[in-house]
Amino acid sequence: MTLLSATSAANRFGLGARPGELQRIDPDPRGWLLAQLGPAPAPAALAGLPSSADYLGQYRRLQQMRRQARQSGDGDAKAAQMQAGQLLRQGLQRELLLRQQVAATADDGFRERLVRFWSNHFAISVDKRVAALFAAPMEREAIRPHVNGRFADLLLAVERHPGMLLYLDNAQSVGDDSRAALLAERRRQRNGQGGRRGLNENLAREILELHTLGVDAGYTQQDVTEFARAITGWSVDPNAGGSDAFRFRPAAHEPGARRVFGKTYRQDGERQGVAILHDLAVHPATARHVSLKLARHFVGDDPPPALVQRMARAWVDSEGDLPSVYRVLLDDPAAWQPGARKFKNPDDFCLSALRACGLGVESDLALGLRLQAQLGQPLFQPRSPAGFGDVAADWGGPDALFKRVQAAQALANRLPDTGTTPLALGQAALGEALDAQTATALRRAESIQQGVALLLASPAFQWRT
Repeated sequence: MTLLSATSAANRFGLGARPGELQRIDPDPRGWLLAQLGPAPAPAALAGLPSSADYLGQYRRLQQMRRQARQSGDGDAKAAQMQAGQLLRQGLQRELLLRQQVAATADDGFRERLVRFWSNHFAISVDKRVAALFAAPMEREAIRPHVNGRFADLLLAVERHPGMLLYLDNAQSVGDDSRAALLAERRRQRNGQGGRRGLNENLAREILELHTLGVDAGYTQQDVTEFARAITGWSVDPNAGGSDAFRFRPAAHEPGARRVFGKTYRQDGERQGVAILHDLAVHPATARHVSLKLARHFVGDDPPPALVQRMARAWVDSEGDLPSVYRVLLDDPAAWQPGARKFKNPDDFCLSALRACGLGVESDLALGLRLQAQLGQPLFQPRSPAGFGDVAADWGGPDALFKRVQAAQALANRLPDTGTTPLALGQAALGEALDAQTATALRRAESIQQGVALLLASPAFQWRT
C-alpha cells in the first residue's frame, strides 16, 4: 500500500490524520479500517454522563420549579429555578465538548466517522426545543452501540429513543379507536372538557422516507397512515429512572391488524411496530437507499452504481449486518481510486484541523464548535429530519470558502510555537496528497501560525482524499 492509501484511510474514511498517524496506518490501511468493525467499549470520556432519563427528570423538575416560581412570585424560588436551568445547560454543553474531545483524539477515526454518519442519517435538530436535551444522548445511547451491528437493532434503538419520539411528535400520538381516544371522547360528551389528541404521522413518514425505504420506494400515503397507527402508544415516560425513558402506552395504541407495504401485521401492541421495523430494516429498498448514502459519504458525490449494488446485495444477503456492508465498500477498488474524494463539510474541516494541529484542550474544542456553526453547520441543528447535506454543492460556495480562510487563521492562532514546521505538519496531515504548490508556500511561511493557516486554507486540505 502507498502512503496515499494511508492518507485515504485516515482522511476520507477517518476523521483526519493526527501527527504520526499515517506512519502507523501505512503498512496496512485496509487492515486498520477493518479492525475497527468489531465491538468496542464506549469511549472513557463519555462514561458517567447523564442518561436521557436523567435529563428528562432534570427538565421535568425545572418545569415544576418554573411553575412554582410564577405562582408564588417568590424571589428565592425564581433564583433557584434559574440556577437549575443554568446547571442543565452547562451539563449539555459539557456533553458536546466531550463528544468533540473523543473525535479530536480518537485512534479509531473510521468508527467515529460511522457514528457521525448514522447520527446525521437519523437526524434530530435542536432548534426544536424539545430535542435539545436528547440529540447528543441519542447518539451516545442508541447509535454508538449499534454502528457495527445489525441495522434492525440500530433502527429500533433510534425510533424508540425519546429524542426521536419527541422530535417527530410520536410521544403524543393516539389511535383514533384506542381506549384513550374513546375515553377522551366520552369525557368531552359528558362535560365538554378535554382537547382532542389524535394520530400523528410524522415519525412513520420519516422512517419510510428517510430512515429506511427512501422516497421513491413506492409506498403510499395509506402505508404511512397504517404504519403510524402501528406505532401509536410509543411514547416517553416522564418519570423514568435508570437509562431507558421509552414507555409503551397500551391505552393509546390503535387496535387491530395493519397492512404496510404489502404485508399484514396482526401482532398485538408494541410488537406490531417492532415487526414492521424489522421488515423495513432488511427490505431491498432500504438496502439500496442506505447503501447509496454510505457510498456517497465515503467514495464520492456520485458513487459507482455497481458499488452501490454490491453493497445492497451484501445488505440483503446478511439481513442488514452493517460490517458486511462496510467490508464490501472497503474491499472495492473504486473506493481507493485517486478520484474518490469528498469535499469537507464544516464539521469535517474543523475536526480534521483540530486533529492535524494537535489541538484538544477545552478552549480549542469550544472554538472548533463555534467555527463550525459560523461555517453553516451548527452542531445537531440541520433544521430538518433529512440531516445536513452530503455533497460538495452544499458547502462549497464562495462565501463559505472565504469564511474557511478566516476559520483557518483562527485555528492556526491557537497553535503554540513548539519548533514544528508548517511543512512537517502538512506532510503529517496530508501525506502524498500534499501538492507541490502548497508545500512551497509552507516552506516560505514566516511563522508557524502563518504556515498552518495556509495549510488549513489550502485546496488540498478542503478535500477528504
